[in-house]
Order: sequence, then C-alpha cells, then structure tokens
Amino acid sequence: MAEQSRASKTSGNGKIKVAAVGDLHVQEDAQTSHRDLFGEVSREADVLVLTGDLTNLGKPKEAELLAEDLRACSIPVVAVLGNHDYESDCAEQIGATLRQAGVYLLDGQATELMEVGFVGVKGFVGGFGSRMLGSFGEPAIKAMVAESVSEAMRLENAMRQVRAKRTLVVLHYAPIAETVAGEPPEIFPFLGSSRLAETIDRFKVSAVVHGHAHRGTFEGQTPGGAKVYNVAMHVAKPTGRPYALLEI
Repeated sequence: MAEQSRASKTSGNGKIKVAAVGDLHVQEDAQTSHRDLFGEVSREADVLVLTGDLTNLGKPKEAELLAEDLRACSIPVVAVLGNHDYESDCAEQIGATLRQAGVYLLDGQATELMEVGFVGVKGFVGGFGSRMLGSFGEPAIKAMVAESVSEAMRLENAMRQVRAKRTLVVLHYAPIAETVAGEPPEIFPFLGSSRLAETIDRFKVSAVVHGHAHRGTFEGQTPGGAKVYNVAMHVAKPTGRPYALLEI
C-alpha cells in the first residue's frame, strides 16, 4: 500500500478525504472479496480507516485473506481491532499479519498521516450517561468496569501523543448512545461506553469513527460537540456505499 506521497483528492482546502468502514467480518470459507471495494476507495479517498471486526471469528486465516484483499488498496490504511478479532485468542497474530501488510494498526497509539493525527483503541462495553455501569458489587463487574476505564485511559494517553492540528479518533465500540440508536435498547450497554466520550471531550478532535452497532445510526456527537460517525458496514451512509467519506 502507498504511503503519504500521493496528492490529496480534495480541492485545495487543506483537508484530506478519509474513507471509513467497519465490521467487514472476513470469513475463512466465504467467497466474498473486498478487493473491488478497496480499489474503489483508493480512487475516492486519501486514507482508508477500518473500525474493527475485521475478521469474523478472529482466525489467522481470515486476517490473511483480508491482507490479500488489501493489496488492491493503494492508499494508507489505519485500523483498530474489534471484539470479533479476539474470539479465537489470536489477536496478536492477526495484528502481526495486518502490520506486515502495511496497515497502521492502532491499539492505544497515534500516528500522523498527511498532517492529520489518527488515534485508535478498541474501546469496551459499559453503557452510556447516567446509566453507565459503575464499579460496585461482584469482582466480575468490577473487572468489567476496570477494563472500560483502562481503554479510556489508553485513549487519553494516545491523544496526548498527537501534535497535529487535526485529529481523527478511531474506535470499535461507540462513545455515545446516539449512534447505536436502532439497536435493541437491552444491548446498549454492550455496544460502548460514555467513558470514551468523556476522554474525547478533553481534547480538540476533528471527528470520531466507530463500528460494532450494525443497526445503529450514522451520525451523532459527544456532549462536548465532537462529531461521531458509526461506519459499520451495514449502517446507511450518505455515500450510498458501505463506507463513509469524511473530510478531515
């Protein structure tokens, strides 16, 4: 995949075009290929962002198939992993395969491309607003909350690494309830956490993208006003395509 030498596709306004999509769920025995999609994105955008659940069952072979399809992508690719990518306890191997393919895989880190800072973590569950799960009761509940807090802290540490004036935050889990609306209310707590939004609102952020909520809503914003986009593949987008196009 190409690095930063390509001219921006935007028209002299200093912004870049980012194509963002999540929840590809690449399957080992599926006949579906994403090569055409990645080729199309390469003509439309400057950077491709993948928001997790890249594989269906977290199998190394699935990551290899994705890496092969990404050979059709001639622009930089930034990604985070999702919960499905952890299913087979091979997340490290999946990450190594994607990095070897040239993907900027973020897990509590930041990278800068074309004068835009990309910051990424997976995120975690926990719920939203006043109904967010608290650290009380059984050790298992406290462990769950501790993991949610840890992801928010890792996001904060990554945000502090950014020196660029424009920043795109890349997540798998949602930071707000607004973009998971459309999913059954009973599963909202498992789709994301307001702790992520609380962290995001401590910084100047150009936009936030996430996936995970397949039946969610495309656009919302954090309490602090940061634009949030649910780019899960099955969520309807203004482009009419599986991916969103954002100017950053």
